[in-house]
Amino acid sequence: MQQSEREKLFSTARALAVFTILYNLLEGLASVWLGASDETLTLFGFGVDSFIEVVSAVGVWHMLRRVRANGGEQRDDFERKALKITGGSFYALTAGLLLMACLSIYQQHKPETTFWGVVVSLVSISFMWGLIHSKTKVGKTLGSAAILADAACSKTCLYLSLVLLAASLGYEATGIGSLDAAGAILIAWLSWREGRESFEKARGLACSCGCSCGG
Repeated sequence: MQQSEREKLFSTARALAVFTILYNLLEGLASVWLGASDETLTLFGFGVDSFIEVVSAVGVWHMLRRVRANGGEQRDDFERKALKITGGSFYALTAGLLLMACLSIYQQHKPETTFWGVVVSLVSISFMWGLIHSKTKVGKTLGSAAILADAACSKTCLYLSLVLLAASLGYEATGIGSLDAAGAILIAWLSWREGRESFEKARGLACSCGCSCGG
């Protein structure tokens, strides 16, 4: 591969990383605000997850800059610290969502509406699908395990979006309030898995992941 082509691909990878950061910030803000306004636990949890994904995405952006300069994909201290912060945040989110979901079921709470959950999830699914395709293409062309791992991370963001969509549509169709709590519990489980994998990667035990988006 020519050097000019390689530079162009790394520029594309960095642009995708920056887009991921900005998108997760906007998605997190919208989801947390709408989830709190409509008392939708699943959407609120999805939004908090998106904020946590920003830390992970910053680590990926830093990694791409370093890989381009040094050529090695071994994580440095900054990336390991970002992964540990991400992992701890995901564990905290897991505990918080489980507690709130149990309280919601006990109180038989119902959201005002889950309409915005449907909207946010559909937008997120479309963007995540595009990011997975683009990151995988760049990663395969460069032969970069790190970029391919980042693409794999976006798949869990897609799964989170599908959970949000299913819970939101289910409530809109049936009015069963426990579906919102069930969606929050599923997001909590995915967040726990993301946290575990973040700590494994920080220790160098994983070369791929099922984490990193946001929602």
